[in-house]
Amino acid sequence: MPNNSLSYPKVCIRYDGLYYIDFRLNSKRVRMFSGCKINSSLAPNSYPSKLRHSKTALLAKEVYDYLVSNDYSFEKPLRGVDLFDSLIESKLSEPLSAMYRKTLKFIASLLRQELILRGSLSKQFLNSIPLKYNNNTSYNTTRRHLNVIINYLHNNGFTIEKSTLKTRKQEEVLHKPISDIKDLLERIKTHNNNLYICALLTYGCLLRPHHEIRLLRWGDFSDDLSYITLSGSRVKSKRNRVVPVPEYVRKELSVGDRNNNIFSGDIKPYNRSYFNGVWKRFKALNLEIDKDITLYSFRHTGAIEIFKRTGSIHKLQRAMGHSSLNVSLTYLRGLEVAELEESDMPMIL
Repeated sequence: MPNNSLSYPKVCIRYDGLYYIDFRLNSKRVRMFSGCKINSSLAPNSYPSKLRHSKTALLAKEVYDYLVSNDYSFEKPLRGVDLFDSLIESKLSEPLSAMYRKTLKFIASLLRQELILRGSLSKQFLNSIPLKYNNNTSYNTTRRHLNVIINYLHNNGFTIEKSTLKTRKQEEVLHKPISDIKDLLERIKTHNNNLYICALLTYGCLLRPHHEIRLLRWGDFSDDLSYITLSGSRVKSKRNRVVPVPEYVRKELSVGDRNNNIFSGDIKPYNRSYFNGVWKRFKALNLEIDKDITLYSFRHTGAIEIFKRTGSIHKLQRAMGHSSLNVSLTYLRGLEVAELEESDMPMIL
C-alpha cells in the first residue's frame, strides 16, 4: 500500500471481549481501542456489551474521516506562524557562521512581523526589503539572504511566492596590488606587531585576514611552524587547507601555548573587527598610502606573485580554493595549498 493511503477501519473483537478497530495507514497496521489519538472522547469498551459494536463502528467512521481530512496523519500539520517558526528554527539550526545566522535571523524577524500583521507574505512586501537599498552591493546581499529564507520556506511546504527581483550589476572591487611590499611591511612592523604578522600571513600564506588569520591558534601550526592546517569548517571554501609557511614568516613568530590564539595570547581571539580597526589607525597615520590598499591587497599581491613564480593557473586555482579557473583569472587572489611547496610561495626581495 503506497504512502498517503488508508484502508477503512474494520470493527474487531479481542479474545477477552474488548472491541477495537483495525486498519492500515501508509503501509502500517494500526489498532485503536478509543478515539484519544484524534482527541475524541469516544471509548466503545466503556459502554455496555450490547452497545460496543455500534460504538466501535462509530469510532471507525470518526477515525477515517479525521485521517482523510488531515492528510493521512494523526498529527495536525503546522500552519501559519507556527509552521513559519518551526521552519526558521530548523534553518537557523544548520551549521552557519555567526554573522550569517544573525543576518538570516534579522530578515526572518521582518517576515514574521508581516505574517502576524497581514496573515500572509505578499510578493510586494518581499520585494520591498532589498529595494530600500540604493547601494547595489547592499541590495544584492540582502536579496540573496532573503531568497535563502524564501526558498527554504517554499521548499518545505510554506505558502510563499518567490521574489522576482533580479540581481543588480555592481562594479567588481579588486584590491589594489602593492608595488613595494617590503617597504609597507616595514612600516606596519613599527606600528603594530599583530598587524604586521597578519599582513605577513595574508601575503605569504594567502590566508584571509579577518577570519582565517584572526582565529589562528598555535596548535594550527606544525611543530616546526612550516605548515598551517585548517579544517573545512574554518575556511570560506569549506575545504581542508594545508598551507606552507615561508621562512621569512616563521622567523617572526614567537610560539605560545598551542590552545591560545596567536594574537591575543589567550584562548579567546580578538573580535571580528579587530584588524579593521588597527588597519584604519595605521592608514590614518600614513596618508600617503593609496586609499585602495587594504589588508586584502596583501593576499591579492601574493596571488599575483604565486602566478609569476609558478606560471600555473591551475596551481593558483588550488591555492585560492576557487571553484573555477574563471574566478582565479578574474581575481588572482590566494588560497589552498596541498601541492604548493615553500619555494613556490611569495618572496620578499
